[in-house]
Amino acid sequence: MAELPLYPDYPFLPKRFDRGGGIGLSYLDEGPADAPPVVMLHGNPSWSYYWRHLVAGLKDGYRCIVPDHVGMGLSDKPRDADYRYTLASRVEDLDRLIASLDLKGPITLAVHDWGGMIGFAWALRHPGRVARLVILNTSSFPLPESRRLMWQIAVGRIPLLGAVLIRGFNFFARGAADLGVARPIPSASRKALLAPYDSWANRRAVHRFVQDIPLKAGDDAWALVQQAEAALPSYRDVPTFIGWGLQDFVFDQDFLARFVKELPNATQKIYGDAGHYVLEDKHEELVPAIRQFLDRHPIG
Repeated sequence: MAELPLYPDYPFLPKRFDRGGGIGLSYLDEGPADAPPVVMLHGNPSWSYYWRHLVAGLKDGYRCIVPDHVGMGLSDKPRDADYRYTLASRVEDLDRLIASLDLKGPITLAVHDWGGMIGFAWALRHPGRVARLVILNTSSFPLPESRRLMWQIAVGRIPLLGAVLIRGFNFFARGAADLGVARPIPSASRKALLAPYDSWANRRAVHRFVQDIPLKAGDDAWALVQQAEAALPSYRDVPTFIGWGLQDFVFDQDFLARFVKELPNATQKIYGDAGHYVLEDKHEELVPAIRQFLDRHPIG
C-alpha cells in the first residue's frame, strides 16, 4: 500500500475491504478488538477525517469502526458503470463491512449528515442490534413538509449546472468546509477535509449524494427513508446522545425538533454557536461528553 499523506490529528492507519467488484472501501478500525464497537458514519461531503477527534477520545476503551463511503475519502472512486451511487448501495456496503469484521453483537451507531440515513436504514435489516445512538446534525426521515430544499443544495441537482458547480468548481465540498462551521477550520485541517475531492473524477460521489436526496415518491431512496422514519419511535428506549449545531442551514431546528420529539429521553448538547460540522466547532466539549455518555450506558 502506498504511503498515506499526513493529515492533522489523523494518526490512524486505514484498512481496506473489498465490497465486491474489486471496489476497495477504506475504513478505520481503532481500539481493542474485544471492546464495545462504535460504528461512525460520515456524510457528504466529508469522510472519516470528520470523526478523528472522537476516535482519539474513545479508542482506549472502544473499538472505533469508521468507513469512508465508496467514492469518498480514501475509498475507491469507481465510475457509474461499476457502482450504483444510491442509498441502498451504501447500506449494502456497510452491511458487508460489518459482517466481514464479525461484529455479531450490539453496536453503538454514531451518525452525521447522510450517515443518519445510511445507519438507520442499515438498522432496519438488523432489529435490536443498535444498543446506543449518537446523533449529530443528521436525519432519518424525509425533508419536513414545511421545508423546501435549500437553494445551495437544489442548484446541485440541476442537470449540467450541478455537475459544473460540484465536480468542476468543488462548490459543495468547499462551501461545506467554510459555511458548515461557526469558527473557521484551521487551514491544514480544512485542506485535509477537502483532500480526497481534488478533481472532477474524485468529486463524483459528492454530486451523486446530492442527486440521491429523496424528495418524493419514486425517488430511489424514498421508500427506504420512509421505512427508517417509521422505525424512529422504536428507539425511544435506546440510550441516545444528540449533539447539534444550531447554525446549520440544512439540518436545522426542524430536524432537531423531530429527533427530540421521537427520542425524548436523549441526552442533549445543543450549541447556538456551532454549525453543521458540529464536531469541528465543538470537539473539545463534545468528545468528553460523548465518552461520558457511553461510559454511563454500557452495553450488556
